[in-house]
Parts: sequence; C-alpha cells; structure tokens
Amino acid sequence: MCLLLTIVLISPAASAADLVVSAASSLTNAFQEVARSYEARHPETHVVLNFASSDTLMRQIANGAPADVFASADQVAMDRAQAQGLIAAGTRTNFAANQLVLIVPSSSHARISSLKDLLAPGFKRIAWGNPASVPVGRYTERVLEDAGLTKALERKAVLAQNVRQCLDYVSRDEVDAGFVYATDAAVASGHVQVALRLPSPQPITYPIAIVAQATHSSAAQSFRRFVLSPEGQALLAKYGFLEP
Repeated sequence: MCLLLTIVLISPAASAADLVVSAASSLTNAFQEVARSYEARHPETHVVLNFASSDTLMRQIANGAPADVFASADQVAMDRAQAQGLIAAGTRTNFAANQLVLIVPSSSHARISSLKDLLAPGFKRIAWGNPASVPVGRYTERVLEDAGLTKALERKAVLAQNVRQCLDYVSRDEVDAGFVYATDAAVASGHVQVALRLPSPQPITYPIAIVAQATHSSAAQSFRRFVLSPEGQALLAKYGFLEP
C-alpha cells in the first residue's frame, strides 16, 4: 500500500467551475468518497481536493491559494483562520470527531499496556506530528504531557509533516511506534496494529467553514451542507469518524 505524505490535487489548469476543498490529511479517504457522492448529485460542479496538515492549509489560504472550503482536524488551525478573517462569518461548524491511537508495525511483537512502555530500549524511534504545525502532534503532545513523558521521549521523536506521513513511517517499519488517529489506523489495517487507544484531554473535533474569499460561495455552502447531511455523515462514519 502506498500512503502519500502530502496530497495536493490543485492544478494550475483547474477550471473556473472547480470547487476547491482544502481538507486535513486524515480526511483523505473519506473526503474522496464524499466528493464523488457530491459530484454525482451535482454534476455541474467538479470538486478539487487539496490535502495537507491543517496549519499548512491555513497558511496556503492566508497566502492567497485558491480555496472555497476549509476543513480542519482541530480547532486551533480554524481559530487562527478565523482570527485572520480567512473564513466567512457564521459558516464554521463541527462535522466530525476522532480518537488518538498509538500504533506499531504489523510485524511488531511488542506488548504495550501503557505509554510508559515506550521508555523501553526496544522503542528507539517514535513518530508523531510536529506540534508546531500538525493537529495530531498537538493532541499527542498534550497526552504525553499529562503522562509526564514529554522530555523522556523527545530524543526518540521522529516528527512528521502530517498524520499520513506518520502513518507511512509506521506502516513501512521505519519507526517502532507512532501516534495517529483511529481513522488512519483503520485505513492501514494489515500494515499497522493499534497498541493503545488514548483518551484525549481535549475533544478531537473537526470544524468546517467557507473561505471568506471563496470563488464559488454558493457551491461551497452546498458542499458544506452535504457534509453535514445524514448522507455525508454516513460516509464519514464508514471511514470511522465519530459524530462531533
């Protein structure tokens, strides 16, 4: 299985009728199906998907990259977008939730009963998202802080640019363990195994909003409604996302 590190599907030749949806990397598989289903009901609209870490997407929008819809993996990135006036007022709403998990390669025989087991010599390299720019990294950092393990595990850290890169490291057996969302682990079943399901001190919720400078605001509103509709929610649930 090939897991893309960062997936950007925007093309310079994109049609003026394209609806550009910038979404967190962890939404890749789910939003690909959501987009197909939306297009089937709205053949006049072509959805162009742009996947990256939420902070990267926010910076792209701030720098003028084309985007009509922004779907973030945490509230921090959306808060920053809102503070900079990058999203349309009154369009922000939560549409999904997730869970943080610790995964190991499918070939691993490690027995893990708590996060403290990561202190063992057998765990030399542990991947998680860069907290400075990746939501899953911020969630991980908070969990490790609460467990009193941040400093002890810093020397083992392999920081990823987005959650799918972290997943890729583990699935290719390049690290001994990694922190990802439950939905990412499900996508890579057979290549990774879930060692621990971790309660997050803060809810892992995904907000969606219309970009303030959206070229296709009407279609953006329509796509947002579809994501929030029973059909859209069922598609997200299919990929393991929880209700917000």
